Amino acid sequence: MRCYIDVHILQTVPPSNLNRDDAGTPKQAVYGGVKRARVSSQAWKRATRTAFADHIDQAQLGTRTKRISALLAERLATRCALDAETSTRIATSLLTALKISAGKKAAETAYLLFFGRPQLERLIDLIVEDVPRLADLSDGDLLAAVKDVPVLATLGSDHPIDVALFGRMVADLASLNVDAATQVAHALSTHAVDVEFDYYTAVDDQNAKDETGAGMIGTVEFQSATLYRFATVGLHQLAENLGGDIEATVEALRVFLTAFTTSMPTGHQNSFAHRTVPNLLTIAIRPDQPVNLVSAFEKPVLPRGRGVLTGSLEQFAIELNSASTLWGLQPDILASTYRAPDDTNTNTDTTAMIVKALGEPKPFDEVLDTVVAAARDRLMSSVR
Repeated sequence: MRCYIDVHILQTVPPSNLNRDDAGTPKQAVYGGVKRARVSSQAWKRATRTAFADHIDQAQLGTRTKRISALLAERLATRCALDAETSTRIATSLLTALKISAGKKAAETAYLLFFGRPQLERLIDLIVEDVPRLADLSDGDLLAAVKDVPVLATLGSDHPIDVALFGRMVADLASLNVDAATQVAHALSTHAVDVEFDYYTAVDDQNAKDETGAGMIGTVEFQSATLYRFATVGLHQLAENLGGDIEATVEALRVFLTAFTTSMPTGHQNSFAHRTVPNLLTIAIRPDQPVNLVSAFEKPVLPRGRGVLTGSLEQFAIELNSASTLWGLQPDILASTYRAPDDTNTNTDTTAMIVKALGEPKPFDEVLDTVVAAARDRLMSSVR
């Protein structure tokens, strides 16, 4: 069974710098011959993963770090009442089986490793009763004593939802690789965007009354945009990554859809207070392939008295309809939440076309319930 769940979002953000490059400039890309605002997929995946903690106990989630040995040592010290030196020795010996290149700093790997906190707890479960004996062994004897502990099998199974969704690549040990169930596109503005500069000053509060001038001056770059965001979840791959557990799979799907839709990268958030909610969410369930509809905006949207958002809705609806009629890529299920354009600002026929293409708008929770129920039905039918 193949099943793809496509997530399409239109979201307007005010002056902001969500995702900047090494010079502090908001990221951009040329598309359709003009410069667009861009937010990298990594930035929104990070925001999404961080938002998972609002819906699931963080202890049940994964972490991406070079410090797996230090984290394991900390948990060993806490659970087994060990001193720092002993817990570090045991942790280092256990993880020798990973054969991952060492980093520049002590107790760090050469690159980030994505794993689940519960997996570390299960690793400790395997040796907890033997810890008093292990603590008294020499380094050589300790390595020999733990060499048969199934470290790879423990870290390679029962993945938390974030590892199952976003995957894991371990260059030194292919057996630990996890194929990602989710793909996330770079968000692009539906229209041309220029970077602007904010020249700011800060006054020294302790200046004498006769002192003038600023205590500090500077500039920050920003842009505002209506962004098109796209992600797709391979439901079949997600189920495989979660060991075929149907309820765990649909719960992971619900958490991802919620977090991806409502999260926001935090770049310069204190300066711009840029947090908004999407203006459109359309989720399509497809049996054949994912369909990114960014081609709707290859021709940049122009306001033309109706606003960029209304123009973006119109072009998105046309492209969605074209994918269905011209290419036969008709989604099995389509559920949307949005506000239909006001007929005073757009043609009545245009509004009717948008509603016909996207379906009648539903509240966000109802869209989630519709998609999750359909996903559960597909998973259950595949095992009958």
